[in-house]
Formats: sequence, C-alpha cells, structure tokens
Amino acid sequence: MTKPGTRALGIAESYRSGRDQSTLAGAVVRADGVVDGLAYGSCTVGGTDATDAVTSLVDDTARPDARYVLVGAVAPAWYNVLELSTIHERCDRPVIAVTFEASDGLEDGIREAFDGAALEHRLEAYHDLPERRALSLGDDTVYARAVGCEFTAATEVLEAFTHSGGRPEPIRVARLAARAADRYAPA
Repeated sequence: MTKPGTRALGIAESYRSGRDQSTLAGAVVRADGVVDGLAYGSCTVGGTDATDAVTSLVDDTARPDARYVLVGAVAPAWYNVLELSTIHERCDRPVIAVTFEASDGLEDGIREAFDGAALEHRLEAYHDLPERRALSLGDDTVYARAVGCEFTAATEVLEAFTHSGGRPEPIRVARLAARAADRYAPA
C-alpha cells in the first residue's frame, strides 16, 4: 500500500510548432497530491536523446525520495523513443510509462517517418519496451508499461497517485508545467 507521503516524479513533454526542441517537465508529487518540486529539460524533436534527457531530469531534481518515475509517453518529441530499462537502471527506481489512448502501436508511424539507421534504432528501442497493458483508473482506461516492478505493483502505484480522471497526478502536473514553460520559451 502506498502511503500518503510517498513521492513520484512525473515527466511529461510539450512541443511548440517550429522548434527543434521539446520541453520536458518533471514534477515531484506526493501520493496525497501535494506538489513537492519541479524541474525542466528538453529533448530533440525527431532525435534519439529523450532517454538521456529523462535521466538528466531525474538527476536534476536531486530527489532520491521520489520512489517512482512516471512518464507520460514512450515516444515524446516525434518518435524520440524512451528506453525504459535504461532509465530504470540509471535512476535505480521503478519506471512506469502511461499513455492515454488505445492504438495499434507506433511501429507503422515510425516506419513511415524514418529509414536506415534512424529507423532501426527506433524500432529496436520500441521493441525492447515491455508489453503495454490496459487498466482502469477511475472512470478511464489507460495503458501502462512497467520496468523495475511487477505490473500489479505498478497498478497500485498508479491508483494511489490518481485522484480524479485517469491521469496520475505527477504526470498531470508535469504536463501542465511543460505546457506553461513551452509558452514562454524562445521560438
């Protein structure tokens, strides 16, 4: 059972058209909903640096008390595919990726957008991701992948951090922070 003071670091991104960087925000949020810190970073649109950007963001928060990393996408910034197992290894805590729409996956989109080594790198990272599984959070269905914990434990964590709707609070706050920062970033 997750205690009210348990913390998670949620990470989300925002992109503004015409920029080659996507804004990342990290929000440390307690299970009882109290926001306990923010940090910012960026990754390249269409690049391969999102995994490094996320691990840097975790390091920048300097919050070892944030027991979980919750990411709001597996391929932010136009197929900049996250390597969840690498994030887990570098950050030494469970990583749970949550997406909010049913889909047939990203492989067709990746194949349409890239070729050669860029395609192969993204497909390898995408195929290395754990299985995406549906679960109910509140009245919504979300899709989650977990590295560093069993899926039942990941489900309990997501339930503990979801107060209304189907978006876990650390991801919801990070998304708001990323969008707000993106509005004020230079074009």
